[in-house]
This record gives sequence, C-alpha cells and structure tokens, in this order.
Amino acid sequence: MTTRPTAHTTSYYAASANPSPERPPLEGDLAIDVLIVGAGYSGLSTGLHLVEKGYKVAIIEAARVGWGASGRNGGQIVNGLNASLQTIRKRYGADTASFVAGLVQEGGEIIRERVRTYDIQCDLKDGNVFTAYTGAHMRELEERLSLWAGYGIENQEMLDRAALRKHVNSDAYVGGMIDRSGGHMHPLNLALGEAAAFEKLGGRIYERTPAVHVDTDAAKPVVKTPDGAITCQTLVLCGNAYLGHVVPTLTPRIMPVSTQVMATEPLGEERANDLIPTDVCVEDVRYILDYFRLSADKRMLFGGGTVYGGTDPSDIRAKLRPNMDKVFPQLKGVRIEYAWSGNFALSFSRVPQMGRIGSNTYFAHGYSGHGVTGSHTFGRILSEAIDGDRSRFDVFENVPWYPFPGGRLFRVPYSVVGSWWYTLRDRLGV
Repeated sequence: MTTRPTAHTTSYYAASANPSPERPPLEGDLAIDVLIVGAGYSGLSTGLHLVEKGYKVAIIEAARVGWGASGRNGGQIVNGLNASLQTIRKRYGADTASFVAGLVQEGGEIIRERVRTYDIQCDLKDGNVFTAYTGAHMRELEERLSLWAGYGIENQEMLDRAALRKHVNSDAYVGGMIDRSGGHMHPLNLALGEAAAFEKLGGRIYERTPAVHVDTDAAKPVVKTPDGAITCQTLVLCGNAYLGHVVPTLTPRIMPVSTQVMATEPLGEERANDLIPTDVCVEDVRYILDYFRLSADKRMLFGGGTVYGGTDPSDIRAKLRPNMDKVFPQLKGVRIEYAWSGNFALSFSRVPQMGRIGSNTYFAHGYSGHGVTGSHTFGRILSEAIDGDRSRFDVFENVPWYPFPGGRLFRVPYSVVGSWWYTLRDRLGV
C-alpha cells in the first residue's frame, strides 16, 4: 500500500490557512482532455487558464494543494528570473532578452488579476525592496535599473541609505532599490484560492494521488496512480522539485534545493511598523540571500539559506536566527513560533525551462527561487500552447538547457563549491 502525505508542513502558512476541503484521491480510471500533475502554482495557473477557455481539466496532487514550494515560500512577488536580463542577453541574444523583458512583470499582474476576479483572500500588498550590503551591490542594482528602464520598465527607484531607512529600519545596508510593481501575500492561501476558482469552473482536483508511472510515448498519454489510471489528450507535468524520478527525461534538468523560513511571535503594530514602515517585502542581492517581510498579523517572516540536494538542515532556527539578529538587532530575544523548510527546483543556467516530451506532453520547471511569478506566467504560456498559440512557448522551448556538471553524483558538491566562491565575492564587496 502506498503511503501518501495528508497534511501540510508545520509552517505558519499552514497554521493560518483559509478553510479548504480535503479532496479524495483518484480511484479507478479516468479519461480527460488535459491532465496536470502537480497542484502548485504552475499546475493551478495552467489549469485555471484552460478551464476559463472551456477545457475539461483534472489535476492530480501527491499530497495536498500547495503542499510543496507554492505553499511554503517567502510569499514575495519578485519580478524577473533568477538569471538577470543582462545575463540572458549575453547568453541568448538581444531578441531573447527583449522577449523576456516583455514578460518579467506578467506573473505579478496575473496574481493580482486572479485575486481581484476570484476574490482570493491572501493578504496581497504592494512593494518589493532589494537591499545592498556593499558598493558593488549598489552598482549591480543601478545596472539593473538602467537595463530594465531601457526595456520600458520604469517601476524601480534607487534608494540611498537614508531613503532605504524609510522602508527598512536597519543599519545593515548601504542602500537599495524599490520595485513598486513587486509585492507579497500569503502564498498558501493564494494557492487554495486558485484551486477553489479552478473547481468552481468545472476543474477536478485529486489529492493524495501521486503519479507512479507516466507513459508519454502513447498517442494519448497515460498516467498511472496507486489506485487508477488517467488517459488524456494532453499531459502537463508541473511537479517541479517534487516530481522525483517518475519522468527520467526530466531528472537531469533540475536539482532540488531547500530554503528555510521562520516566523516570530506577533510583534504588535507599533513594533512591526518600526521595522518595515512601508510594509514592503525585502530581499538582499547576495548570492545566498536573506528575504523577509511582515505577515498580516505582524510577525516577522524571515527566510534564507540553501541546501543543495533538497535536504533539511538539522536546526532551522539556529541557522536563520543570527541572520535576522544581524539585520534587526531589535528582535533579539523575540520568540520564534514556526520554522520550516521547502524545496525549489534549480536549473544550471538559472533560467526556467518549458518544453515538450513527444507531441502531447508539456512540462515547466526550474524557476530557481523565482517561482511565485514565473510559475504564473508559464501557466499562461502553457495554456496558450495547448490552445493552439505556440508563439511564446516556442521561444522558451528553444532556449538551450545544460545539465549540472558531474551529473547526479557530483552536482551537489559542484554547486556548493560554486556558492562558496560567490559568497566570498559578496563578503569582499567585489
């Protein structure tokens, strides 16, 4: 008998989640227009766009809706990909960079549209600040602002030390940049709201229904589950870091990486507002960065760190607490009430991947820590391709991907050594 997880991780998000039904697992066989594997943002975004177009769509989820990264992340709407527009332009040319620039804000726009249209209660707020520890970091932000402005993206503004203090009351930084089109929200409640909207329009979700075998060679793809099988016209694989090795073709493309978040006790309005006066979300620009924001009930949500390979650190609080105390010495001694970990999928190029296996199986993964916005954009693009417009899909499908050096055996130590180098550069300010 297959063991299936039935509960979310012990996170602040799970503890404060909106009511949501427990959906039964699939039992028996099913035939459907489109089957999506994974009820995270990629799967939900794709599914919701498709049911809006009139498709019959089912989603299977190995655990619960939003159980993976979509329900555990920092809750930050950060525009762009992990790889910068400058990097994309150097690697893939001006045309690809211009194409990517045209959609880097699309994910946030989709989230806001979903929240408005379906009245999703997820504490959505505007504003995203990037912070700099060194002059080199400030130059990096200035280059980004200039480059994005060249593509007509004008929502960003540089902040010197004094201007930054109006947003982030910390002595740790020399300055930063605000992106007013960024934002933050309760990530699990966003996923639950999107799932409810999908079902209201006729979509079906089967929880505790892992894909145990996938046949992409058949004219109509078939996915076997512990208690049934699903035949579909079109299959979409959105398991990302949690798909495992069910589809061997995709395994070498990404590596699971865990990141950690903790939540303090409620700080109260006055104390919380003193720390982040404008209630924006914040992240620094180091290679291994910290990210933080206030929750709706005025807790400090503080995340950071990476563990290549996707394993959990032995003590999340001990790992993150010194970082939080460095940024906000005012929080020393504050009680940490929740701490959790979750995996995202890292691609070697730091560019998310979208493509096909055969003619009827699509996939999207590898958002590399920028999945909140990227997954919503990719969901729309996947739905366009399935509906017959492959123009945007084809651009991403043709972007080259590269396996991790050393293969599965050595990709973790290779990535760790690389992170040491970039961390040293951050410390030296070069």
